[in-house]
Amino acid sequence: MLSDAPVTEVTDNPHQNRFELRLNGDLVGIVGYYPVDAPGRNARRAPVVSFLHAVITEDFGHRGLAGVMVRSSLDAARGYGWKVKPVCSYVQRFVAENPQYRDLMAPD
Repeated sequence: MLSDAPVTEVTDNPHQNRFELRLNGDLVGIVGYYPVDAPGRNARRAPVVSFLHAVITEDFGHRGLAGVMVRSSLDAARGYGWKVKPVCSYVQRFVAENPQYRDLMAPD
């Protein structure tokens, strides 16, 4: 039996400094990021990356997709060894509501 469940995928597009959310193959959201503090050679601290904005296209709002996208983006940041500065208010709220990501936050 074939499933009609939507397929979501979040991937990093480093050439455009954003994570992209695709729903059944269509781009429906992004989390834009920008490196603000890259350590020099032989530095022992993690790079700091600002998460500038999280956007879901209007037709796909209010379905929980932003949460899926931000969670996957933060998981990727963890995998990259980044510290995150959430400029985006949605990302700030998401981290406040999901304490398992607080260790990723860059100090002020």
